[in-house]
Amino acid sequence: MTKTDLKLDLLMRLSDLPGVPGQEDAVRDFVLAELDGLADEVRVDALGNVIASRTGTGAGTGEGPRERVMVSAHMDEIGFLVRYVDEKGYLRLQNLGGFDTRNLFARNVTVHTRGGALPGILTPAGRPVHIASPEERKKVPELREFFVDLGLDEGAVKAQVRVGDMVTLDQTARQVGQLVCGKAMDDRASVFLLLETLRALRGHPLRHDLYAVFSVQEEVGLRGAITAAYGVQPTLGIGLDVTLAVDTPGVGPDEAVTRLGEGIAIKVYDSSMISTRALVDGFWDLAQEKGIPAQLEVLGQGGTDGAAIQRSRGGVPTLTLSLPTRYIHTVVEAVHETDLRAGVDLLVAYLGETSA
Repeated sequence: MTKTDLKLDLLMRLSDLPGVPGQEDAVRDFVLAELDGLADEVRVDALGNVIASRTGTGAGTGEGPRERVMVSAHMDEIGFLVRYVDEKGYLRLQNLGGFDTRNLFARNVTVHTRGGALPGILTPAGRPVHIASPEERKKVPELREFFVDLGLDEGAVKAQVRVGDMVTLDQTARQVGQLVCGKAMDDRASVFLLLETLRALRGHPLRHDLYAVFSVQEEVGLRGAITAAYGVQPTLGIGLDVTLAVDTPGVGPDEAVTRLGEGIAIKVYDSSMISTRALVDGFWDLAQEKGIPAQLEVLGQGGTDGAAIQRSRGGVPTLTLSLPTRYIHTVVEAVHETDLRAGVDLLVAYLGETSA
């Protein structure tokens, strides 16, 4: 198989789709359409995970049977739910996932109602800088202080908006040099990576039985991957997610975690899991053998679907492959073409029968 040519327009379309935890419908529909012809079977489980499977034809590793390999990337993005509509028609929000409020000032948002999408403005309560005191100017607001202004009176708002409606940040994905940036590279970039891996493997035999899982509700506790792992019952797990690339001004190289453009990251540790060492070594060696750029990753905080797979049933040997990403949990999350290509190539090298 040749090195992967990437359909970056597909990644940008994925990033633009709305889909907070529990309301991933638009992303799921997109993924289901893209999976046509890429798997032996595609199903959606009770929680909303998409599970695409292909049966391997190889003999597995060593003298043992073929593995049941679960590869999981999550479809959801961080965002909000409407939790309250006040007497003036302003919306108060429940966050889904972690936000740095310094990045939330004066943002365009969309409120997704049963009747359609409404444009809105997200901003914190308080005085503008022109009349704020010096102390107020320094204050970083808490999430509970933010509200959405729909530009409508209370009656019009309450006629259209319900508690529980999804609110997403607005940002159109675009290419910036060799980067692709958008609001939801976490984790649509890994969804894209998994789709492109399946596309690259189409028509080629596999070493192992493959279960490609596009999971839900990762940002609120790895919930989709937990149920998918119990359903798939894998013997080996691979999580796909983004990781920090803080290779930017103001941060020392010892804190960068990963660097953009230096290859896919093979996770050694994060606060949710320690990757199975034999898999870390095996994937590193395979990358070196195939000339695929790769780097090792230790992340002090954070978690991925890999942790959910690893802890399922009696435990599953698991590692996570991470896409280095700048500006995580902002609307300009940025990934590098080289790292995307390296991730696809490494997965293809592992899963393809010819790499045994």
